[in-house]
Amino acid sequence: MSSTDPTDADASPPAQPFKRRARYSGKNPRSFAEKYKELDPNLDPETIAKVIASGKTPAGQHRPILVDEVLEALDPQSGDRGADVTFGYGGHGEAILSKLRSSENGGQLLALDVDAMQLPRTEQRLRELGYGEHELIVRRSNYAGLTAALAQIGWADGVDFLLADLGLSSMQIDNPARGFSYKHDGPLDMRMNPERGVSARDWLARCKTEKLIRYLDEGSDEPRAATIAAAIANAASKDRLDTTHQLRRVIENAVVNACDEDETKVTVARVFQAIRIAVNEEFTALDAFLEKLPSCLRPGGRVVILTFHSGEDRRVKHHFRDGHRTGLYSDFARDIVRASPAEIGGNPRAAPAKMRWAIRA
Repeated sequence: MSSTDPTDADASPPAQPFKRRARYSGKNPRSFAEKYKELDPNLDPETIAKVIASGKTPAGQHRPILVDEVLEALDPQSGDRGADVTFGYGGHGEAILSKLRSSENGGQLLALDVDAMQLPRTEQRLRELGYGEHELIVRRSNYAGLTAALAQIGWADGVDFLLADLGLSSMQIDNPARGFSYKHDGPLDMRMNPERGVSARDWLARCKTEKLIRYLDEGSDEPRAATIAAAIANAASKDRLDTTHQLRRVIENAVVNACDEDETKVTVARVFQAIRIAVNEEFTALDAFLEKLPSCLRPGGRVVILTFHSGEDRRVKHHFRDGHRTGLYSDFARDIVRASPAEIGGNPRAAPAKMRWAIRA
């Protein structure tokens, strides 16, 4: 049949049958995928408002922590250039950009994040708010790669302010497919960047018991590290660790005679945290970042770091303290800044946050 045949020209693709969204059982949606009103903030603002008013975070979204305190410490000025090296959902970045935009000469923000799934969504969200390529520069990179990212965009002499929020984002926690949370069953993955490295499942299959004990101790201050590590290693050796709930049950069974229900939940959360830190080599990345940090700040440059774990906070505290002693920093936070009771009441995930700041000499 020739390309000019009228029957060919009039042909059109068959109409797609209408597919009704699957209904969920019960009054409220329970699974992540069923929470479609929360996952699409523009679909039903009333639902979003109700979820936030109840002290929860809408599924697929993230509520930035200590925003006013971060802005006060960073103090973005007209014409400044800065970096948000853990961009996430872009909550802090959006607040910084808004302040820069309202200043006389604007400013620029470099946004880094290693999460290949979330970064494009966050960039699209901020672009739709009107932030163009000049004021918001987005690069996919771990924060330990900040020096290379600065050189790539011609900012080798550093930035005027820098934010690093080391917490896990709500989008990662809430999505069962990412395998971060013990509350939802999903593949045992836990990678910040699903395109690189090994999953938690494969990592545990290779990890020796002695090494796992060390990681549980350093990554979660877990007092029952030896007992739990032995139970996990035994399950992994028998190919019984494919999902988050399988791992959860192994941990629960390991401490069943030593913990009550509340302490068991805390223990499970600690172990999941320690494994996530190990899988993503988070302490190694933080140490590399802190080593390069002073050279990434212009004289007088301000830095804020939010941590959610004692191992992270110790590293940051010692870096700022020692840097002040040697003259790298002119001032630093002697005490941690925490979220107010009012903020924690509205967003319980703010409770463990610890904020520290410093100023480059």
